[in-house]
Amino acid sequence: MIKKHLPLCPVSRTAFIIGSRWTSEIIRELVDHGPRRFSDLEAALVGIAPNTLSNRLKMLEDHSVVERKIYDTHPPRSDYRLTARGEKMRPIIDAMRNWGRSKPSP
Repeated sequence: MIKKHLPLCPVSRTAFIIGSRWTSEIIRELVDHGPRRFSDLEAALVGIAPNTLSNRLKMLEDHSVVERKIYDTHPPRSDYRLTARGEKMRPIIDAMRNWGRSKPSP
């Protein structure tokens, strides 16, 4: 979905971007470990298909949450890192982690 078709509600927009399967886990990996190569993300996210990882990273790039840095080396190397906008998701990921660790009230 293109940016101009995002929901108007800010909560819905956020949920749309991070609510897809694996997306919050990708962001969590970048929050917890900093820049990661594709293969590092693939190894950390056991069970994710390479095409799914690629699609989620592209979507996060399209929404300026993640950027891909390409290094001028041989062989070519690149990594993914949070943008300034993506860094603002750190408290969201932390809140999700804390909520997930809490026990339900009786």
